[in-house]
Amino acid sequence: MALTLAVATATQLMGAALATSIGAGATIEIRSGAKPATPETAASGTLLVTVTISGSFTSTAGVLTAADPASASPAASGTAGHFRLKQSGGTAVLDGTVGTSGQDMNLGSTTIATGVPVDLGVPTITIPVA
Repeated sequence: MALTLAVATATQLMGAALATSIGAGATIEIRSGAKPATPETAASGTLLVTVTISGSFTSTAGVLTAADPASASPAASGTAGHFRLKQSGGTAVLDGTVGTSGQDMNLGSTTIATGVPVDLGVPTITIPVA
């Protein structure tokens, strides 16, 4: 017996489960350097800025979307290389790449400087199709 599931269905189910797991009050840490192997791996790089998500993520067709968070003040200056999404209690849920295009999270610039607020706009995360 070989059970198969439609990709669109699997993607939506995974997105909905992930949104529930993330919950309300999550944070997105933007860090320098390459992302760790897994979210269970210790954080790497320099923590440049932490953005708090008000409310929860929603999932539609496998795309997680959060309300537009307030701008955040950087803790350090550097070049953004990856991000880590954490539940409100601090447990890492997922890691992704950061760049200006074609990455898991795209920013207007990867240069983060203290004294210059970081505005993510409306964060969206696309669930990868397996």
